[in-house]
Amino acid sequence: MESDLSIGVIGEFNSEFPPHPATKASIEHSAAALGARVETRWLDTASLEDCDAAELAGFDALWCAPGSPYRSLDGAVRAIQLGREAGLPFLGTCGGFQHAVIEYARNVLGFEDAQHAEYDPYASDLFVSRLSCSLAGKTMGVRLTRGSGAARFYGKEEVVERYYCDFGLNPDHQRRLNDSGLRVVGTDLDGEARILELPDRRFYVATLFVPQLNSSAEHPHPLITAFLRAATQGADPESQSEIAAGGSDPSGG
Repeated sequence: MESDLSIGVIGEFNSEFPPHPATKASIEHSAAALGARVETRWLDTASLEDCDAAELAGFDALWCAPGSPYRSLDGAVRAIQLGREAGLPFLGTCGGFQHAVIEYARNVLGFEDAQHAEYDPYASDLFVSRLSCSLAGKTMGVRLTRGSGAARFYGKEEVVERYYCDFGLNPDHQRRLNDSGLRVVGTDLDGEARILELPDRRFYVATLFVPQLNSSAEHPHPLITAFLRAATQGADPESQSEIAAGGSDPSGG
C-alpha cells in the first residue's frame, strides 16, 4: 500500500534519544488526525553533502530533527537549502532550528562563514551560539506574534513547550535575521528567538523547542498537524519543476 505522504527527516536516527522516537510517533499522531498515510524516511546528513534537488523530489516535506551535532553540518544545510529553494514545507526543531539559521545566513544573507558553536566554538561569525543557560529538560512559555503563521496554527498567542537544547540563535544576529525575512515570531520572556518562520511559504517553521515531545494520539501537536496538512497540498507546479530540474531561488522569496 503506497503512502499518501513521504516525509524526509534530516538527521541520524538514534532510538536511545527520546526526541527521535517522538518525532516518528508525532508524525503518526497528526497523520491519523488528518486521515493520511505517511512514510517517514531518515536522511543521514553525510549522504546529503553532494545531493541535488532531484534527490529530494520524492518528498512532500522535510523535517530537520534534533540530535546535533550531526555527522555533517554541510549535509544538513544542503538539504535545508534545496528544500527551501524548492518551496517544500519545512519544520526544524531544536537542532533543526539551529541549522535553518546557518543555512539562511550562508545562502540568503551571504555570510559564507556563518557557523554553529557546537561545531566550531571559536569561529569568527557565530550565528548559533551557546545559550547563557541551558534549556535542556526545561518547560517554558513562548510568546507568539499576533497574526503570524505560528499563532494561527496554535490558535493562541502564548504556549508552553519543552526544550532539549544548549544552543540557540546568537542574539547579536536576531534583528538581522528577522529584518531579512526569516521572521522571529516566537520569543521567550526575555525576547530571545524561539520560533522562526518564512511567512510567504505554505509552511516554513523552525522551533528551538521540541514540539514532538508534547504530542499524543489523543492530542496531536498543532504545529506538526499544520506541517503535514501543508504537505498534503503539494508544491505548486513551478516549485515541482525546480525540484526536478535543480533550479533555485537564492533570495528565499
